[in-house]
Amino acid sequence: MIFARFLAIYGHKFRSCFESQDELILAKREWALSLVDYSESQMVAAINACKEKCEWMPTIAEFLREIKQAQMPAGLPDVYTAYQEACMHGNRPNQHNWSHEVVYHAGKSVGWFDLLSSPQSEVLPRFTYAYERACERLVSGEGFDEPVVQALTDRSDASSMTAMLAWAQANGLTKDQGAQLLFYQTKPVGTDIRSRLYHKAQAQAKALGVDLPALHQNLS
Repeated sequence: MIFARFLAIYGHKFRSCFESQDELILAKREWALSLVDYSESQMVAAINACKEKCEWMPTIAEFLREIKQAQMPAGLPDVYTAYQEACMHGNRPNQHNWSHEVVYHAGKSVGWFDLLSSPQSEVLPRFTYAYERACERLVSGEGFDEPVVQALTDRSDASSMTAMLAWAQANGLTKDQGAQLLFYQTKPVGTDIRSRLYHKAQAQAKALGVDLPALHQNLS
């Protein structure tokens, strides 16, 4: 069914993808193996999407992405729009009316502090991964462990962010250096993860010639 539709849609472009009948048979077999877990309705939706977007027959990877995209609820933002929303409102995540809960949970998974302080080239790939996983959970019906609106349990709000950047400037460090050294401050006081991150940062701080705030101390 899929290749018949592709032939009707792409014509000679479809035929030019295969140099021989044997190559066509192998391609059909690989496609069949890759799509065994998907329903006919899902594949039809992906074919229709490809017809609008692709000038040439899609690869298997491209087709699988279209299947997943077709499963997404209406109104779900694309990943870059979601990333921009997370960055823009990461300083007050519990006071923003999120366009969709998956945007919030992807941002929370990456870490609001990282979204606010890290360069896009570093944090966007992490957000993309987290967003795709959150979308998969949504589609599978798995849901999320906690609602969007909740009391904050870390130190990633705007006042902490400002204080951290001020500390970095006062010690002659760049924003990125300060964010890296003080990342332990984003974890709850008394937790093992805060302690481990603190001791790791101590060696880095010593190499830079600065003293970290005490483990139990918050900057704001």
